[in-house]
Amino acid sequence: MLLNLLRPKTTVSAHCDLPCGVYDPAQARIEAESVKAICEKYAANEDPEFRARAILIKEQRSQLVKEHLWVLWTDYFKPPHFEKYPQLHQLFNEATKLAGAAGTKGSMDTKAAEDLLAKIAEIDKIFWETKQG
Repeated sequence: MLLNLLRPKTTVSAHCDLPCGVYDPAQARIEAESVKAICEKYAANEDPEFRARAILIKEQRSQLVKEHLWVLWTDYFKPPHFEKYPQLHQLFNEATKLAGAAGTKGSMDTKAAEDLLAKIAEIDKIFWETKQG
């Protein structure tokens, strides 16, 4: 009797861990924009203390980009998305590498930050297409 009272009456399902609205590529984009701005400010400033702080903050922001992308990749996108968008795994792989040691985390190259933003824009486009369906 007690088990019957505690048993859920309604079964629900969602394609993500929490109701939609929790996930958004904008978080990764904002951090990537910060990375790009830091690279530009670094290039325009010769002060060694400023440059050291810029490198540290840029590395932290690059790590945040990777973390935001990983959450989307592993928690939001599901097998039906990867079937419909077969390039999605490759996009995430390339984007996280661009935010990593071989990309913005490991260099002050503004071009790497621009490339990262372009990959995030591709992911963002697919993300919003999945939200329509």
